[in-house]
Formats: sequence, structure tokens, C-alpha cells
Amino acid sequence: MDYNKRVIVAGAGKSGMDAARLLLKHGAEVIIFDENDKVDKVDILVQLKEFDKVGVVIGKLDESLLDTVDYMVISPGISIEAAFTEPFKERNIPIWSEIELAFHASKGKLAAITGTNGKTTTTSLVGEIFSAYNSSSFMVGNIGIPYTSIADQTTEDSMTVAEISSFQLETIVDFQPDVSAVLNVTPDHLNRHHTFECYRDTKQRIAENQTADQVCILNYDDENTRSMGDNIPAAPVYFSTTKDLKEGICLKDQTLVIRTSRIQNSKEEGGFRTIEVPEEYPVLTIEEMRLLGSHNVENYLAAIGIAYYMGVPVDVIRKVCMEFKGVEHRIEYVKEVKNVAYYNDSKGTNPDAAIKGIQAMNRPTLLIGGGYDKKVPFDDWILSFEGKVRYLVLIGQTAQLIAETAEKYGFHDIIFEDNLEAAVNTCYRLANPGDAVLLSPACASWGQFDNYEQRGDLFKEYVRNLPEE
Repeated sequence: MDYNKRVIVAGAGKSGMDAARLLLKHGAEVIIFDENDKVDKVDILVQLKEFDKVGVVIGKLDESLLDTVDYMVISPGISIEAAFTEPFKERNIPIWSEIELAFHASKGKLAAITGTNGKTTTTSLVGEIFSAYNSSSFMVGNIGIPYTSIADQTTEDSMTVAEISSFQLETIVDFQPDVSAVLNVTPDHLNRHHTFECYRDTKQRIAENQTADQVCILNYDDENTRSMGDNIPAAPVYFSTTKDLKEGICLKDQTLVIRTSRIQNSKEEGGFRTIEVPEEYPVLTIEEMRLLGSHNVENYLAAIGIAYYMGVPVDVIRKVCMEFKGVEHRIEYVKEVKNVAYYNDSKGTNPDAAIKGIQAMNRPTLLIGGGYDKKVPFDDWILSFEGKVRYLVLIGQTAQLIAETAEKYGFHDIIFEDNLEAAVNTCYRLANPGDAVLLSPACASWGQFDNYEQRGDLFKEYVRNLPEE
């Protein structure tokens, strides 16, 4: 990669700063730009004090700068439709995502995972499998570790797994994983992508630069991902919890198995004939999994497929899958107080993810929901309550909209609270022994919290402070 360039890095958050460091380290000239006039220019310069060729622009970007710029690296939190991007498009100046920059700067083999739900769990499981197999392995992306922060550490022998969001896929150019995966696609982020079709097509971009000898792992049970197999250059490999796949990763008598085939020559009268020999590798049973919920069976199947096609032996995959304990903030057991179990599913940031949280509950449940409005409907989420939810406690921007949707379907046990702490205290007061309290908001955290991690951490703190007597 030629770093002898002048680059604008848009966004002074973690992703942008790591992209800037990677560029500066290799001699590029960088201008960090952030529209937020509350960003401290001095603080940015202090963080990059070891580098000379760095400038900072806060507030408004002078278009004259674009006359000498080679490309822009845009942080995933910034929409490609932001007004300041228009002059770049008019001048045909390339706009790269942070993962595009990292891809060009890194070495070794790459697995990339996208989907509406399950990305973090699947990426974490694949990351642990890679780590058990290869001492030079990395887990990056939307999971909280910018890909650019480790790109320089990779070698030709490295294995990297990246959790990739639709925001990052908007601005890829050459990004090409060895194995890609689309776990599922349900409505989300329509405030940014506007239509479901655009959102789905953006997810499909993860495979657009792959070749026929590379693999894309797809969910057979999701018609939106199943149909991608006909529209991508990569070889599609499916996983399924319902279909008895001839080839792929599926369930056989409650066992997660890999099914594939190998070509061999068969000696027959008159010569040899090439035949396809089916092979099947059992990995683990559902009972041996440590995580709750049918959605996690899907996550395991996808992770198994990704690891297998990245070249990890089945015995390594099996061992790690049996030991995997899941990720924080995803149907995470917190504690039991007065025989009431509390679960943190703060990562349930859209209705489909939150449905999985409800389905995993095996007790009457008091549900805490609501948050930032991503312009997605809540009907299916409400319909999934199916007698499981005793009370719906709502907070945040979407509280009234969710309540109206719930009442439309005849659910009236709704309580409004001003904040998460009050919601936890209300659930504590109303819960009966044997109940569960589930934070699974079906909404993003923005507005009341910095991110879903902060929301989940605060929930756990409030729960741990509840009186035991």
C-alpha cells in the first residue's frame, strides 16, 4: 500500500483516531476533521503528539483543502449522506471506510461477519477458536476494537476475524475477506439506510469482491440471506437449524454437524471414474452448548462453518465450542434477588434481537424496553410476548410509540419510567418469586447512554445494589 498520500480522516472518535495513527505511522499526511465544534482540538493533537504531518479541522471543512486530498477515511458513525461528503463525491475523491484502510494495511487470512443479530456472539466464538489454533490471531471490528488498531501487527500467518456493520460496508472498495458470513437480515437502521432493500443490499456487499474459490457462509433459514447465494461471486455455504443440508452446517439429531464432500478417483472396470464422497463431522450437541436460545444454535453453526473454511481442524473447533460462555450484554445472567432472576440483554438493540431475548426466557418476565428511535416497527416484538411478559416497563424516546403498538395488540400492562434505575426499582417491586427481569430494549441506547455497553453496565450495577431482604 502506498502511504505517501494526503488523507482526511472524518471523525475524531476511537475509530478515526486509530485510522489516523495507522496512516501517520507510515508517513501519510493526515487532516482530522470533525463537525462537532465541542471536540477539543488540543486534545486530538496531544494524542498524536509523536507525529508531525497532522492537522485538525473542527466545525466546517474548507473545500479548498480538497484540491490536494487523495482520499477520505470516514468513521462508521458518520453517514455517507452527511452534507460535507458531497464535495468529495463531486470531485470523485475516494471515500474509504476504516475497514477498507485496515484491509489494505493488514496481512494474513481474514474472516468477516455481518448480519442484523448475532454478530458479536459469533465473532467472539470464532475469535476464541482462532486463538486456540493460531498464536497470531486477532478479533476486531464492530466488536469494539478498530481493525486499523491491529493491522500493523498482522503477519502472513495471522488469522483475523472482523465483526462488520452495514455502516462500515457502505464505503468499501476492495475489501475482500477469505471467508465472509451474513448471519441474518431483518429491518434495522432504517433511519440511515431508508429502506430495507438498501439495508439488505449493503449487508450483501461483504462478499462482493470475493472470488469463486472463496466462501460466503449464509443462513439458509432466512430467505433474505439464502437468496444472496445467487447474487455473489463467492461460493455459498449454508447453515440451517431446520434443513437437512447435503452440504453445509446443520443439525442432525440435536448434533451440530459439518457436511462436505471430497473428490476421489474410483477404480472401475475399464478405468477410473471421479466421484464425490460425502463426509460428515459431528462437532457438539445442543446440550453441550453453554448458551440459551435457538438463536445461539444458529450462531454456533455459523461460527463452526467460518472456522472450518478458514482451515481450523474440527477437534479444535469442537473443544472451543464446548467451553464458550458467550459475550457480555447478550442475555447475560446477572444475579438472583429474592428468587427473581435478572438478565442483561442490552445488546438487544432492535426488535428482532429483543425477540430472541424473550424466547430465551423460561419464566414469567418483567421486560424493560425502549430507547433511541431507529424508525423500525415494534409489532413482531410485541407479538412475541406470547403470555411470557407480565409487565412492560418503558423508558426513552420510543416509550410512547412502543406503548401504542402494545395496546394495539391488547397488551396493557405498561409502566413508564424516566430512567433505567427507576425501571429496575419498579421491576424489583412488582416481581414475584420465580419471575425474571429482562433488560432487552429493542432500541439503540443513544440519547440516554453513550452505547449499549454503558446501558448494560448500569443495569447490572442497579441490580447488584437491590436489597436482598
